[in-house]
Amino acid sequence: MNYVKLGRSGLDVSRLCLGCMSFGEPERGNTPWSLNEEESRPIIKKALDMGINFFSTANMYSDGSSEEIVGRALKDFARRDEVVVATKVFVPMRKGPNGMGLSRKTIMTEIDNSLQRLGTDYIDLYQIHRWDPHTPIEETMEALHDVVKAGKVRYIGASSMLAWQFLKAQYTAELHGWTRFISMENRLNLLYREEEREMLPLCKEEGVGVTPYLPLAAGRLTREWSEQTRRSENDQIAKALFSRTEEADRKVAERVEEVAAGRGVPRAQIALAWILQKEEVTSPIIGATKVNHLEDAVSALSIRLTEEEIESLEELYVPHGLV
Repeated sequence: MNYVKLGRSGLDVSRLCLGCMSFGEPERGNTPWSLNEEESRPIIKKALDMGINFFSTANMYSDGSSEEIVGRALKDFARRDEVVVATKVFVPMRKGPNGMGLSRKTIMTEIDNSLQRLGTDYIDLYQIHRWDPHTPIEETMEALHDVVKAGKVRYIGASSMLAWQFLKAQYTAELHGWTRFISMENRLNLLYREEEREMLPLCKEEGVGVTPYLPLAAGRLTREWSEQTRRSENDQIAKALFSRTEEADRKVAERVEEVAAGRGVPRAQIALAWILQKEEVTSPIIGATKVNHLEDAVSALSIRLTEEEIESLEELYVPHGLV
């Protein structure tokens, strides 16, 4: 495993980040395809054994049970100072006022709830899950700065927003001497490349680490296009993300299959190798529900695609609507 700095910070993270949305009690939240605690622990242990030190979850995954499962596993399998734990805030955690968003009240409530579920005194990377149009960015950035100064959070990051929104948040923090974001968790894969237009160049210019989610397009780049899995049948979020561009996306997925066949490796390794070769990308967030998913991901680190292969993978892409 290789380790790199996350943006211009001093934080060392593994070249792959294990996304923990797949870990959670299936009957809680909106991910019935997730693995329960007994099924999750071997995957987390294997990731640690393979050198992955970066784990990304969120307060809303499986109604908080993802944080609980990940927290207990990391406590049992690793030293706290050897792992980088990331979680997120924004999505509704309860009905009624102040149950979601990025207000000072919500952030102060949810940071303590996440710490309790994770069973830790601090979170390494606390991320805003989405942009909150109903809260002044000054309020959000000051609250995030305060949780850093309180010792509850080491660094802060952002996820899924427009480039002008991200830059406004960074400028606001700099203007007031508050903590700036060191990372951007955005959607990037061979089926969705709109982040190449503005967000990736911005992150490169500002020294922000990029940790893309869905690097395998929720599995669509790893199997036959018509093949269904437990997740693909039940993941309503992924269905909504890809439903409007299926014909164009299918052609790109078929090209991934061709390149993989030419090298004699699984498709997942080619799709990951493509994203790993982007100079702006720090650590793609991989999902894993089987040990071989981890093995494919780690193997992708040693693949260096040729310019011809990259051109072949990219040439069939058509512009997509912004998500």
